[in-house]
Amino acid sequence: MTDFAGLEARFGAANYAPLPVTIVRGAGVYLWDEADRRYIDMMGAYSAASFGHCHPRLVDALTRQVRHLDTISRAYFSDQLGPFLARACTLTGMDAALPMNSGAEAVETALKAARKWAYKVKGVPPDRAEIVAAEGNFHGRTIAIVGFSSVAQYRDAFGPFPPGFTLVPFGDASALAAAITPATAAFLVEPIQGEGGINVPPPGYLAEVARICKASNVLLLCDEIQSGLGRTGRLLACQHEGVVPDGLMLGKALGGGLLPVSLFLARREVMQVFTPGDHGSTFGGNPIAAAVGLAALETLIDERLIERAAAVGAHLLGRLSSIRNPLVREVRGRGLFAGVELHRSMASAGAVVRRLLQAGVLTKDTHRNTVRFAPPLMIEQSQVDWAVDRFTEVLDEFAERRLPEDILPQPNPPTA
Repeated sequence: MTDFAGLEARFGAANYAPLPVTIVRGAGVYLWDEADRRYIDMMGAYSAASFGHCHPRLVDALTRQVRHLDTISRAYFSDQLGPFLARACTLTGMDAALPMNSGAEAVETALKAARKWAYKVKGVPPDRAEIVAAEGNFHGRTIAIVGFSSVAQYRDAFGPFPPGFTLVPFGDASALAAAITPATAAFLVEPIQGEGGINVPPPGYLAEVARICKASNVLLLCDEIQSGLGRTGRLLACQHEGVVPDGLMLGKALGGGLLPVSLFLARREVMQVFTPGDHGSTFGGNPIAAAVGLAALETLIDERLIERAAAVGAHLLGRLSSIRNPLVREVRGRGLFAGVELHRSMASAGAVVRRLLQAGVLTKDTHRNTVRFAPPLMIEQSQVDWAVDRFTEVLDEFAERRLPEDILPQPNPPTA
């Protein structure tokens, strides 16, 4: 049998530390390894697999488009991009959208738009524009973005970094107000921080942030790459507080788990600062990406996945919150976007995740010693119950300090 993990380790850069499992097949909420063992996916590829794996409607959209037209660059119009952008703008309430590929590219696009808006519209002196971001953020891994990360590893040995960024505590609207100056162009924030530990801000925070930004003529840029497209039980997480940002970033789930698709969406006043040649992407908005992106948006609405995330997500959070185990420090989340923070002195979230792998549950730990739960939105309540039951058992094992070193066989997850 081919040693796929060994090939990755030998020929790939060591920029990831994968769990010891090789996935070869996926369908819905399930994944299978080389030995045909089934796992339930409780991570959803960081929200990229929100529709489940290999959703037939999305696969059909991709294969149908591949047979007709692939990448032509943005040098020409296509019959796919316009309908995709129109649908995205209609759903989100934005005026215009600029297509890219990865989430980080969408964020970089937003940063460029905010800076040019500051100079051309707000009247900030040249090269003086400032952008405020939140501590604990994760907006991507480009040089500019890691430059305003508060995670030391993300910055270590990658400097010097571009100037013009300020950090304020996440969830503290008064800190934002104090940080704003006449040169402030924008506040960039995740409505719920994903990689930061599934951090949910205090009630009213985002609405107050929006008020402060509007009063100060500062753009509010919401990064909904992980939290958007139904993940929290609303189309956008910012809608829980009735907030309509000036700019919005979408990605991950937008590609249906099949290919990278992202968008920067904004008010007309913000987007119109771009002129031909200012910004672009060879693959951004290509016909295949546009076809899949449109199918993803239509599937989200037609299959009522937002409503499912709200209902099943409430059940997930209820089950997680009901766990009585001394290892659990806090449960955070909204919809199908949840995290369980463990007491660092008692157990490592990474060790718990590795044990969950042996129990048939796939997920990954994140910051603040947190185990994340962000399964595909089409997950059934019974599947959630099975996964949480395994999680509870694993926590009990850790609490009782009777974990064996050997890998014990576990039952397969139920089929919905």
